[in-house]
Amino acid sequence: MSGIDKILNIIDSQQKQTENNIIRTAEEKARAIEADGDMKAEKAYNEYMKKSLMKAETDFRNACNSTDAENRRKILECKVEIINTAIENIINRLESLPDSEYFDMILRLAGRKFHNGNGKIFFGKRDLARLPVDFPEKISGISDGKVEISEIPADIENGFILEYGLISENCSFRAMIESEKDDVRDIIARVLFGR
Repeated sequence: MSGIDKILNIIDSQQKQTENNIIRTAEEKARAIEADGDMKAEKAYNEYMKKSLMKAETDFRNACNSTDAENRRKILECKVEIINTAIENIINRLESLPDSEYFDMILRLAGRKFHNGNGKIFFGKRDLARLPVDFPEKISGISDGKVEISEIPADIENGFILEYGLISENCSFRAMIESEKDDVRDIIARVLFGR
């Protein structure tokens, strides 16, 4: 082997060694980049999963709270409907009492509502037509003043309207329940739902 061949072999050998070093360094950098990428990807994945889990838990809690609120609202609506139905049933039962019991109840109610002085009591058309014969005498016996029964029917279904001069009080069953609606509803709720 001549000197040139030896030099060429040495150059070739050094070139292969340099190439191998470059390839090895590139492979090590590639493995480091890949490991770093895997680590960053895993970290990003874990953070995403953590945020997703927290969001899912929050969404679930919100959905449960919303459903609970909706259920409470529907229960309340049902209770209000039941109470309103009970009020209507009470009014209907009062209206359907036999005449003698109905007008005895009207007398008791009038006794609580009458004032001193002269007044006028108005009944609805139905009640005016079925007033007992002795009712005017009974009604005049419960007041210190004079209370006259009007022959003009009032625009009410039941009960009466009491008038003293310019002061008028609607004592129809619906008006009295409406004026005391919170107390009436509380009483009915306690009876129906044990509150």
